[in-house]
Amino acid sequence: MKKIILLSALFIFSINTFSQTTTNQEHVKSLLEVMGSGKLGVQMMENLIAVYKKSLPEVPDQFWKEFMSEVNSDTLINLMVPIYSKHFTDEEVVGLIEFYKGPLGKKIVEKMPLITQESYMVGEAWGKKLSEQAIKKLVEKGYISADEKKE
Repeated sequence: MKKIILLSALFIFSINTFSQTTTNQEHVKSLLEVMGSGKLGVQMMENLIAVYKKSLPEVPDQFWKEFMSEVNSDTLINLMVPIYSKHFTDEEVVGLIEFYKGPLGKKIVEKMPLITQESYMVGEAWGKKLSEQAIKKLVEKGYISADEKKE
């Protein structure tokens, strides 16, 4: 009898836990959709392909079109769900959904692609400048020669 009660309790607990997890995952998917995460991911992939096109001009445009047709934002969202579920409670996720559905949240979603692009450009320039400074100091300290600097 004790085994039946214990098994019943475990079964009920596991159903409740599964239900909470499923609800949290559904809420996280909603959050990622309202945040525009899928669209942003696709945009980042398009930007990356633009870089590839410049460095690989021999690859025909048709290849990149076919490749992009396989890019699916739902796949990215599904990969991100466990990450958000790990860091946010369901209550927090619901609060974030409410925020992103409001005017300020919508503005963030609207501006984030531009902010991300501009931040990337600033970060790239910053990294290049720091790299040049590091190489200059390495040459000054004699750790590398001026010839190695050019390689």
